[in-house]
Amino acid sequence: MSASAVLKLQKVGFTVEQVEALADFMDTQAASKADLIKETAAIQAAAAENKAELKAEMAEVKTELKAEMAELKADMAELKTELRTEMVGLRGEIELARRDLKIWACGLAGVVIASLSLIKFFGH
Repeated sequence: MSASAVLKLQKVGFTVEQVEALADFMDTQAASKADLIKETAAIQAAAAENKAELKAEMAEVKTELKAEMAELKADMAELKTELRTEMVGLRGEIELARRDLKIWACGLAGVVIASLSLIKFFGH
């Protein structure tokens, strides 16, 4: 507490003991500049530590994600190969079904023609 503040308090009727008690109380309540600097440094150190931990965790997660992405790409390549193989098989089956359908259609057409010929031959 400044000397002028003490004098002003005494002028308005505070006793010396009251002014001293008030000054002591204010000294215990007020943080000094050194206290603030110390606390600021502690907070900054904790923030730096947290930042370093977060960076390490982020690097770890990034590595894990890259590994998982590589695994997914490998799985996708394997599936793509399997699908291509299955498509080749299906194309073969489709070609066989087409051939069988053509043979069946030709056979049916032959039967119809033969039936018409017999009907014409027998005159019905």
